[in-house]
Amino acid sequence: MGLMDFVKGGVRELAIARPDSAKGMLVYKHPDPTIPNKAQLTVGTDEVALFFKDGQFIGQIGPGRHTLESSNIMFLNQIVDKFTGGNVFKAEVWFITIREVAGFKFGGRIGDVEDPKSGLAIGVMVHGEYSLQATDPTQVISFFGQRSWANDEEFVGWFRQLLLKTIRDRIAKLLVAKQLPLLNITSGALTEEIEAEVIEGLKPHMQGYGMRVVRLGNFVVSIKEEDEQTLKSMYKDAAQIRMAGGLGGYQQFAAGKAMMGAGDGMARGGNGGGGGEMLAGAGLGMGMAMANMFAQSTRPAAEAPAAPAQQAAPAAPAQPSLQDRLKKLKMLKDEGLIDEQEYAAKRAEILKDL
Repeated sequence: MGLMDFVKGGVRELAIARPDSAKGMLVYKHPDPTIPNKAQLTVGTDEVALFFKDGQFIGQIGPGRHTLESSNIMFLNQIVDKFTGGNVFKAEVWFITIREVAGFKFGGRIGDVEDPKSGLAIGVMVHGEYSLQATDPTQVISFFGQRSWANDEEFVGWFRQLLLKTIRDRIAKLLVAKQLPLLNITSGALTEEIEAEVIEGLKPHMQGYGMRVVRLGNFVVSIKEEDEQTLKSMYKDAAQIRMAGGLGGYQQFAAGKAMMGAGDGMARGGNGGGGGEMLAGAGLGMGMAMANMFAQSTRPAAEAPAAPAQQAAPAAPAQPSLQDRLKKLKMLKDEGLIDEQEYAAKRAEILKDL
């Protein structure tokens, strides 16, 4: 070994720092446990250095450049190698990143949740990114088992599962406790509220690892496109039922819609032209007739009038006023059950009766 090799080796022994190649690691272990007295320790502004001996935590040094000698760093007395006359320390040195580290991805299915508005159980999925930060470096070392770590799937996967579990719990809380429609959750309008709920819910789970999730990024809650269309259709049906007015309106709406569907099917089955239109009209008329019959058949027996000697014409049911219909329509728009275009079209239709 030449003189220059000897000098370079001595300099490496005297300089202890995290190499540039390990800057992206949350946890980095200095490879040599033999530390010369008066070695220079450099700790970055976003990290701390921990000293361990025989698996026991000895002390911690913060950012800066430090000369390792027991006269100015008292805890070094505990790691002096007496066989070398106090010229060498024997310890493991760990560098722990304490800044926020972003770019960890998560995503997956969080299970079926019940939509409080429709009662349907819908499969919900989430994806996005999250950032981690060490809050207690000594606990971090205990969790990682004293080994270097950057983006090891064993650890990232564990935190990801904790995150997905918490998201599922918090979304269920919003649906059940606040009775929020599922489409409100997936619309993105409540992203900030859900993010705050999730981060708060993660705190007790992460404290034992000396870590915390600081924030979520590109956070999206979604459902399948066909499930979204089903919910939208059910919400619109519910709005039309409310416009029709109560149980009787629901019965007429349901029966009429079914028979109108039958009429459409008959029209599509025709030969086209006038014959198809006649079949569609017949189907619609049949639907309206069946709806009236269904509504009358569901009336309680106590409400049925006694048959008079001479049959009287049935009284026409009272129709809601135009003002009431307009109020109901605006209420449906304000609650998000119909959009602006549907509101304008229905309002124009009602005003035609003036």
